[in-house]
Amino acid sequence: MNLINFLIFPGLVFTAFCGMLASFIDRKVTARIQWRQGPPLLQPAYDFVKLLGKETLVPAGASRFTFLAAPLFGFSAIILVSVIIWNALRFYSYGFSGDLIVVIYLLTIPSISFIMGGFASKNPFASIGASREMKLILFYELPFVLAMIIPIIKTGSIKMTEIVNYQTGTGAVAGSVSGMIALITAIFCIQAKLCLVPFDTPEAEQEIIAGPFIEYSGPVLGILKLTHWMMLFVLPSFLVAVFFPSATFIGNILRYLILLVVVILLRNTNPRVRIDQAVKFFWSYLNIFVIIGVILASVGM
Repeated sequence: MNLINFLIFPGLVFTAFCGMLASFIDRKVTARIQWRQGPPLLQPAYDFVKLLGKETLVPAGASRFTFLAAPLFGFSAIILVSVIIWNALRFYSYGFSGDLIVVIYLLTIPSISFIMGGFASKNPFASIGASREMKLILFYELPFVLAMIIPIIKTGSIKMTEIVNYQTGTGAVAGSVSGMIALITAIFCIQAKLCLVPFDTPEAEQEIIAGPFIEYSGPVLGILKLTHWMMLFVLPSFLVAVFFPSATFIGNILRYLILLVVVILLRNTNPRVRIDQAVKFFWSYLNIFVIIGVILASVGM
């Protein structure tokens, strides 16, 4: 992995571009479902550039360093994840042993950075949002990790490139019963990681305005928004790599778009759930569902 990988392709520039495009698709499809026109194609870029020109304000009493540094941690982590994933999808001999575990770990950092920033701001709404985010992580991480165990069992590897290689040569993990169970579980988990309906309680606009982000402004808010847009690209891409990769770049992009549509439809066809309902859904129903999948994978189904 070199500097070009990290900064240009498949790192910062590529991921930021795709994330903005994903944000546009999300907003446009949502608007059409609600019988609205929706934004123009370049609206995410306009929003980001506008924020870069505004002043960054730090609230009185906030922990200045943590408040300003937290968004950078999440931003850096999601770029690194994108590099690992898309290098695995492009170069089938690229990567390092155990990089799947590293990706799972790095995918928690954006959420942790949102929590840190929310608490550091000392705003009561931000603290409520950060508290909800922290609880949500505890709910969805276990089924997410269990879902990742199934492709590990199926492919016999914890290296991204070997997982991709196995599927392009033998068949998609999602083509099996246990693989489909894992994919469905992972889709619900990334919906929670993205804080999208029905799991958007940390950022519930009608209740706590903007949650952990309420005190952010200027370029720092721009980085937070860009991080979220990039996550909308990186998280479905991760599921493509782990569950049903293609042998071509265009094929992987098309598979990503399928998952993006699923995420958008889930967002627009469900009501927000309460924290206690999220606990019941992830710890009871989804955990049992994915454990059945692990058992089926271990017996070859």
